[in-house]
Amino acid sequence: MTVKGLHIVLAATTGCLFVARSYWTNRGSPVLSRRWIKIVPHLIDTLLLASGAWLAMQIGLAGVRGWLPVKLFALVLYIVLGMVALKWGRTKPIRVTAAIMALLVFGYIACVAATKSPWGPVSV
Repeated sequence: MTVKGLHIVLAATTGCLFVARSYWTNRGSPVLSRRWIKIVPHLIDTLLLASGAWLAMQIGLAGVRGWLPVKLFALVLYIVLGMVALKWGRTKPIRVTAAIMALLVFGYIACVAATKSPWGPVSV
C-alpha cells in the first residue's frame, strides 16, 4: 500500500470513528469507557498526521503552496469542533451542532485534498 493509500484509509477510519464516538457521546453509551476507544482514535490520528507530513515532504513546497495551508487551518478547526462535540459541549444541542459542523469541515478537507485547491468543493 502506498503512503497516499494509507493516508486515505486512515482519514476514512478517523471520520467513521468520529461519527461513532459522537453518537455514543450523545447517547451516553458505556462504550466510551472502554480502553480501546480511548487509545485507537489517537493512534489513528497520529498515523494520519504522520502520513500527511510524509506526503507533503514527497510533494515538496511548490506542490502544496496553495492548498496545504488551507487544509491545515481546516484541520485545526475540525479538531476544535470535534473537542466541542466530544468533550467541551455542555448541552446535547451544542454537541450535535459541533459534530455536524466538524463533519462539514471534514468533508471540506477531503475535497481540498482531492482537488488540490483551496476552493475544495467549488473547484470541481
